[in-house]
Amino acid sequence: MTGPSTHDHLACVAELEAAADALALERGINLTPLRRQVLSLICKSHKPVGAYQILAEMSQNRAEPVAPPTVYRALDFLVSNMLVHRIDSLNAFVACFRPHQAHHSVFLICDSCQDTRELDDADVHSSLARAASRAEGFQTLRQVVELHGRCQACAAGASVRP
Repeated sequence: MTGPSTHDHLACVAELEAAADALALERGINLTPLRRQVLSLICKSHKPVGAYQILAEMSQNRAEPVAPPTVYRALDFLVSNMLVHRIDSLNAFVACFRPHQAHHSVFLICDSCQDTRELDDADVHSSLARAASRAEGFQTLRQVVELHGRCQACAAGASVRP
């Protein structure tokens, strides 16, 4: 999902890394070098990254391979501390670029280029929870809203193809 041409990905990654450091101090959590490396690998792009992709990249730069449970523990830590989000439909992870504030994420996932964007929309979450409660008496504990489609760039590219 190609954002505006003014998007400075390096700046947003630097901002997230600074926010992660601030949150670690504020919450008294330990952002170990391994956790930091996993976060950095996820931040490389706006595309969801799977655990085994992270594992492969980490193992390339080490004399001994990294064990899968090590990566999963780091991912669990990063998710529980709101530094990354799990994209359930893809079994993959994306960076949370607003870890310092509570928000209601709606993920826009381009099925063509795999780019993923996060919107904050409390109204969508409230509406779904109300509808579930009204219709079924269902008590919502957790919501994951993922919309699959085509980003603007991919949709435009598809419309100009013969």
